[in-house]
Amino acid sequence: MKAIFIAFDQAYYERIVENLNKMGCRGFTAWEQVFGRGSKTGEPHYGSHAWPSMCSAMMVMVEDDRVDRVLDYLREQDRLTPKLGLRAFVWEITQFI
Repeated sequence: MKAIFIAFDQAYYERIVENLNKMGCRGFTAWEQVFGRGSKTGEPHYGSHAWPSMCSAMMVMVEDDRVDRVLDYLREQDRLTPKLGLRAFVWEITQFI
């Protein structure tokens, strides 16, 4: 099992959840408002007057065989709208209850 941490502009939320459902990825936890900026070219998402946009984040638990499909979908979303900002990171899950 893998955990995919996704940080994204709030505009992506409904699309991501809808597509996770279509891919059979049920388990996730989401944080509606998080702050941040990309490490290379990302615009800040601070929710301030100067930088009003906001981020959300999500941790998705997926079976190993679904990881590539989820990442391919996320890459395509980021490619289509690169100014919004979207990043995903995968962790190995070794134990859970």
